[in-house]
This record gives sequence, C-alpha cells and structure tokens, in this order.
Amino acid sequence: MPANRDASFVDDLAQNVAVLFLDRVETSPQAEAFRFPVGEAWESVTWKQAGDRVSRLAAGLLSLGLTSEQRVGIASGTRYEWILADLAVMCAAGATTTVYPTTNAEDTAYIVGDSECQVVFAEDDEQVAKLTEQKSQIPTVKKVVVFDGATDGDWLISLDDLEKLGEAYLAEHPGVIEETAKSIAPDALATLIYTSGTTGKPKGVRLLHRGWVYEGAAIKSQNILHEDDLQFLWLPMAHSFGKVLLSTQLACGFATAIDGRVEKIVDNLGVVKPTFMGAAPRIFEKAHARIVTMTASEGGAKEKIFQQAFKVGIEVDKRKREGRSIPLGLKIQHGLFDKLVFSKVRERFGGRVKFFISGSAALNAEIAEWFHAAGILILEGYGMTENSAGATVNHPDEYKMGTVGQAFPGSEVRIGEGGEVQLRGPHVMAGYHNLPDKTAETLTEDGWLRTGDKGEIDADGFLTITGRIKELFKTSGGKYVAPPAIESKFKALCPYASQFMVFGAERNFVVALITLDPDAMAGWAEENGMAGKSYTEVVQSQAVKDMVAGYVEQLNAKLNRWETIKKWEILDHDLSIESGELTPSMKVKRAVVEGNNKDLIDSFYS
Repeated sequence: MPANRDASFVDDLAQNVAVLFLDRVETSPQAEAFRFPVGEAWESVTWKQAGDRVSRLAAGLLSLGLTSEQRVGIASGTRYEWILADLAVMCAAGATTTVYPTTNAEDTAYIVGDSECQVVFAEDDEQVAKLTEQKSQIPTVKKVVVFDGATDGDWLISLDDLEKLGEAYLAEHPGVIEETAKSIAPDALATLIYTSGTTGKPKGVRLLHRGWVYEGAAIKSQNILHEDDLQFLWLPMAHSFGKVLLSTQLACGFATAIDGRVEKIVDNLGVVKPTFMGAAPRIFEKAHARIVTMTASEGGAKEKIFQQAFKVGIEVDKRKREGRSIPLGLKIQHGLFDKLVFSKVRERFGGRVKFFISGSAALNAEIAEWFHAAGILILEGYGMTENSAGATVNHPDEYKMGTVGQAFPGSEVRIGEGGEVQLRGPHVMAGYHNLPDKTAETLTEDGWLRTGDKGEIDADGFLTITGRIKELFKTSGGKYVAPPAIESKFKALCPYASQFMVFGAERNFVVALITLDPDAMAGWAEENGMAGKSYTEVVQSQAVKDMVAGYVEQLNAKLNRWETIKKWEILDHDLSIESGELTPSMKVKRAVVEGNNKDLIDSFYS
C-alpha cells in the first residue's frame, strides 16, 4: 500500500496548537496521555488530568501579565513538566523559547535576553544559577518557575505556586483558556528555537502555530500512528525533532512515555515496550555496536551463529526488497535464525516496535539494513529547525533504504542551484528573530527555504541527501570528497567508533581524526587485559591502534582511490556537548574540532 499523498487535510487544519491540544483533551479525556518515571516506577496521567494542569499553568502565566506572542523560556531536560510548560505557554497565547540544559550561562542569557522572555521555567538549581548569575542581562524576566529546586517566593517560584496563581485566576475568569486559545491566529508565533551554529551567536528560528499543526496533521494523514500506539520519547524537547513528535501526538492521540536520560534509553525500551520511537543515528549506531561487541566477546558457536544469521537475514531482506524469490533452503534457515537471533534483538527494544524514525543527521544505510534484517524497520526522515523539523520521511509501506523518503503531502521539495535541497510549505519558518539579513539569505522571495544541504530526487520523489554543501571539499588534485558518506561507512564497520572526521580540503590526500566510544572501549579493555586503565591509556595503546587500523583498511577497500584515508589518529577523548565539540543535537562542530586539532592535522602533511 503506497503512502497517502492526499493533501486535502491542509484545508482543514486546527487553528493553532492550543486548540489542537484542547480538542484532544475533549476527544480522549480518559485515555492515557503521558507516563513518566517516579523513582523506579512509572506514573501515568490521562488527557483530562494533563489538560486540567495545563489550564491552571496557562492561567498562572496570564495572571503574571503574559500577552500574545510574548516569550517564555524553558531551560530543562526532557521530562513531563517540560511538556506541561510548553503547552501552557501556547494555551496562554505566548511563545516558547527553548534552552538546552547544557547551554552555558552566557549563551543562556543571550537566548533569554534576545527573545525578551517574560518568564522562564528552570529545571533545577543548576539552571536557576545560570539565570541568577546573568540576572542583569535578562531585565525582561519577571519570574523564574522552578521544577525541582529552591525558590524565594519572589523572583523564583515553584510550579505549584504558578498553579495556585492559575487556580485563583480561573475562579475570577472562567472560560479564559478556551477564549484565549480561540484568539490565536494560525500565523502567530508559537516557538523560538535557537540553532546552535558552529560559529558566532545562535540564531532564533521563528516557528508559527500553523507549522506545528501542519506537521502533526501531515503525519496523521499517513495513517501509520493511532490512538493505541505508544511512543517512547527521550529526544531533547529543546530541539525541533522532539517538538514535532509532541505535535504528532496531539494530532494522533497516542500515549507517550517520557524520560530524557540518554543512558537509560535501552533499559527503558525493555520496560516501556513502545510501538515507535524517534532517535538520532548515534543511538542506532551505539545499539548496533553494543549488540555486535557483546556477541563477539562470547565468541565460539554463539558468535558464528550470530554472524551467519545476519548474513542470511540481509540476503533475504535484499531479495524481498528487490521482488526476487527466496529459495526454500534460505527460507528455512531464515526461520530458524529468526527464533535463535532476531527475536532476541527485537526483545532488547521491547518486542513491540513497529518502526523507529531516524532524523537530525544521516543514518548509514548498512546499519539500517542490519536492523531491518532483524525485523526492525528504521524509517529515515529529513528536515531542519527552519521547517519545524519534518520535510520528508519514508513510509512503512513505501520506503527506500539510503533515502530520506518523499515530501510530506501539502509541501514541496526541489533541487536548486548547485544541487541544493530547497523546501516550501506551511511548515517553513517566518524567519530569524531580529536578523532580517540572515532571513533574506535563507528564504527566497517566493517562499523557498534554502537548506544548505546537497541532494538528489529520484523518479518516485524519494530524496537522498549527499551532504552539507559547505562540508564538501576538493582535494588539491581537483577531486570532490563528501565527508559524511565516508564517516558513516566507517561507523557501520567499526563497532567501537564514536566519531570519524574526514579532512583534506585543498590538500593532496585525505586524513581522519577518530574517537572511540567509552562504553564500548571499557568492554574491550576488560577482554584484552587492560581493565582498570584510563580511557586515554586504552585508546592510545598499540593494541587499539592495530585494531582500528584493520577497520580503516576495510573502509579504504570500499572507497574511491582519492577518498582513501592515508593518515589518521585516535584522539585522547571522545567529543562531547560540554567540550563544545558537539551541538546539543549530537552533531559534530567540524570547524571547532578542526581548530582544536590544527597542529595534528597539519602534521599529517609535513
């Protein structure tokens, strides 16, 4: 069954996110809306319970004098209270400004100040400290509402305090939330998300109610998610990928289990048993690496069965996708391996997953194929903050591995000058906050968004992203190299890899900097007589260099001659958000890494 391309739903969109939410509460009052961890257990709330709490919080914001489109910051990790706060802001006709919890005090103050936040929700004492330290830089902030942590009853109040203000306000103004919701225009500002640029100050992306409502409706129209589905949500809600999944939930009505602790993802999947989850490729790379290395450490017959299972699984999968018949012997083997190996892989993810959605960076096709062989479908999608997160996505009944799928119905994708992917539709931003020149550079006069990504569209409308235009480089021999393609190949080959960064612009050969995954290397160290040694000692050892050299050789065998890695080095640390080498959405800040390692890269060519 092909994906639904009917775009007639665009003529019947909810007026705004607040109305969409209130309609969902009215339609499904007693259905489960959210569940979240409390200690070791999970607590559940219905749509009615969530709706009542959101109404009180929204009324609390109105009592503080919040007016239409005024900004309210949320500086917190992903948790149930983040979603309550965001929905309350929109139901009060305000606009949420998102702040990653890892953002430093100076940048937090810049974002809160530039967006002129009137109120900020802060997760805990650590987030409050950033605001207190920079208080003189954020003069518009009247109140800070704290989820967990100390308050002073004046500038710092608790979530309960805000709810009490809201209760009193609702007693005096019954029906105010419904009236306010109905007053919000589709083109009103809903969200300001500051993109963490690799250089300079972050840019505030102005996203409108119509964009979020359209995104949710476009996914609902595909008929792939329903009220009986269960989402596991760990993605940063400060990022557009997390936010779009909330719009999708409001449109479709499924329940969401929320826990933003990245280290708990795999454990939580086993407990929650979701039917789908959105994630960045790094999560799938880590899960793949963990399963492969754990099996390799067991060795013997188990490892041989595992390897043969995936050899058979990938062959069967390939034949199915190409419409070829599967010989009886292969079919029997596949059935056996499904019981022995693939069912156990599926069980690690809860055993009920219909599909995962991968976005925010390119997913390696070989890793997608590996999961698919085990009976786990990863649907890759594409989009950016500037278009409310979703522009294209593969469909469970119509997908092509290695592509990011077809355009959402009701929007358009084209390839512009220089092979640039360009987008147009209801989901495109209104522009950058206070930056008219940057807006004019990014949006064409007739409304197309210049993405800065290079891509191709096939005859069936499936988009393939081939890299960032700025990341493509030319060697001194005149050959073009696309680093992301090479980097993802290495990560599919080497289960110990965390990052693999390729350099060589205007040089006569290509080089790489490599970081290894600390969790995977701890396991490697135990098996190789280096238990107890520091990460740096382990990764700088000759044994590890020899191991990595084998994977680099395998990689080079798959590359064009001018792309091959002639020299490489393992860095003594993994990249992190805290070090400033990764963005909060786990993308490598290539220019920062290159600058930090300039002498090392230069030494490859001396």
